[in-house]
Parts: sequence; C-alpha cells; structure tokens
Amino acid sequence: MNKIQLLVAILFLSFSAQAQRNPVVVSPEVHPNHSVTFRFSAKNAKQVSLEAQFLKDKLPMQKDASGVWSVTVDPVKPDIYPYCFWVDDTQVTDPNNTVVFANERFKYSLVDIPGDTPLIHSLQNVPHGKISYRYYNSKTLGTTRPLVIYTPPGFNVNGKTKYPVLYLIHGGSDTEETWTKVGKANLIADNLIAQGKAKPMIIVMPYGNVRPKSMPEFTPDVMNDVIPFVEANYPVLTDSPNRAIAGFSVGGGQTLNIGLTNTDKFAYVCAYAPYPETEEFRKNFSNYAPDAEKMNKQLKLFTLSVGTEDFLFESVKKNIAMFKEKGLKPVSYIVDGGHTWMNCKQYLATTLPQLFK
Repeated sequence: MNKIQLLVAILFLSFSAQAQRNPVVVSPEVHPNHSVTFRFSAKNAKQVSLEAQFLKDKLPMQKDASGVWSVTVDPVKPDIYPYCFWVDDTQVTDPNNTVVFANERFKYSLVDIPGDTPLIHSLQNVPHGKISYRYYNSKTLGTTRPLVIYTPPGFNVNGKTKYPVLYLIHGGSDTEETWTKVGKANLIADNLIAQGKAKPMIIVMPYGNVRPKSMPEFTPDVMNDVIPFVEANYPVLTDSPNRAIAGFSVGGGQTLNIGLTNTDKFAYVCAYAPYPETEEFRKNFSNYAPDAEKMNKQLKLFTLSVGTEDFLFESVKKNIAMFKEKGLKPVSYIVDGGHTWMNCKQYLATTLPQLFK
C-alpha cells in the first residue's frame, strides 16, 4: 500500500468512526418565549418520555433518524424545575445536563427557565457572598458531619462585624447542598441584601438526615455541636434575637422540634410545609402544653408556610390551629402549588426580610 492509499484508508476509517458516534445533543434548550426542548439519544430505545414538575403527566418524545428523542414543551412559568427521562420504563437523569438535584433517594436534573425580569433567586449583578463547605465533630452522633455555610458580601472572619445566624434545614432525603443547589438560598440572600430588604447574615445549612423517620438525635446535634462550632469559628451574635431557624418538609418538622423547645435560643422560627410524622414531633406536640405567655415574649417571628396543593396542606392547617389554640401566635403563609422547591424559594424569600429586625 502506497502513501496515498494509506492516507485514503485513514481518512475513511476516521469518517466511519465519526459517523458511528452519537450525534451532538443539546438538552435542555430554553427558548426566548420560555418554551423548552428536551433531547435524549437512545437509538435502541422503544419509547422515551419526559417527566417534569411543570407537567401533570409524562410527555412522550419522538425519535429522529439519528436516534435522538426530543420534545418541545409549551412556554413554562419561569422558575427552576426538576425533570427526568423515562427510557423503556427506566428513570434516568439528562446525561447532557450537569445540574442535578441534590438528593439521596431520587435523581432529577434541573432546568432553569429565567424570567423576562430577574427572579429573586437568579444570579444578578450584585455583591455576592461565599459558600463554604465545613466539617464539624458531632459528639452527639459520634462522627464527623458536613455543613454548608453562606457568609454575606464583605464578610471578614477576622473583622469587627458580628452577624446574626439563620440555621436552615433541608427536606427528608435531601442533603446539606440542596438549599444552595436547588433552593438558591445564597442568591436569594445576595439579592435581598443588595436591595436593602434583608440584613447581612450567616446562613448555616447542616446535614439533617440522622436516621429514617425518627430523628431525635438531630436536635441535640444542632444545639450541642453545630451551634458551638459556628460560634467558635465565625464572628456571630450569640443572643436569641440574632438566631433564627427555618426548614422545609422533614426539615420544617425539625425546625419546630428545635425552635419551639428552645425559644430562649431562637427568636425566629419559620417552618416551611413541616412534616409531622416523626417520633420526635409526636412526642413534642401530641399533648402540647406550652407556656404561651413566655414564648410569645421570646418569639419575634413564628411562621408556618404551605401550598394549597401540598400533600401536607391539611396537616399544616391543623397545626396552625393547634398552636393558636395553645395561645401561640403563628403567622401563616398560604400560597398556590405543592410540596416543591419552587415554593420553598418563595417561602425563604418571604421570611428572610423579616429576620433580625
């Protein structure tokens, strides 16, 4: 074989290999009118469908000649939504999207549909705080555990400024990263601080999963290990008017467990769609007999938030009524929608401006 024949053979093999590769796939593709095209390459699949939190039912996708399945959905209300693909009855994340829901049980990708004007959780041209990954020694649990900590713009660990602290707890099977990766707590705080609506604060996001369905060890872990770690390593204000606690779902139940049994330590308690079916919650609130007069003096803000389509809607309403019957003064925030992180961002954006006033 001469050199020309060899070159032709190499080029032929190169083109053949290129032709056998999977086609380049862009997914998700968000269009200017807020419609979105999703794509998934699977030549041998018999059927592929899209599941998304903005859809009531799975949406079938269509395959083209190259084996790429696609579907374009009608314009969607701007927000951040979980989605996945079902490939021949197997659930998969979008392999062309690196943004994945931080969760230990289910795996969804995330699509961010921006608004025509910046949403409160969007990345805006404002001063930004910092996210740090820290580890602390939990004597309560006998192990080293993670924290994600937000410090506000201009923070100096060696500076003279001391900050109030919000302890922010994720939902069941979520992780310490979910409030930043899905809930965008850091960007919400950045934007509200820049607008002068929220005070500069430190936000501590602990890992709340201790053991399934029964997590009584988490309360002493927060009180005896997390808070002392934060107060030993950050310039923070340590009195109750400068300490808040909030959380979603199981984390909302943990917020009530921790906050309402320690109102001398937390002047702000904000529960977002709190899940009540845990051993600790039932122990604390089944036969609840609070010193309401004392607690009302200690609590500067006590809120419960829920969506009208949330599976916990009736439960939250009953707990609001129960707390009022016991003489406490909860403020309720009732919104549309379900048990979602879209609502979670709304709850946080509503309560942050009310903290540390």
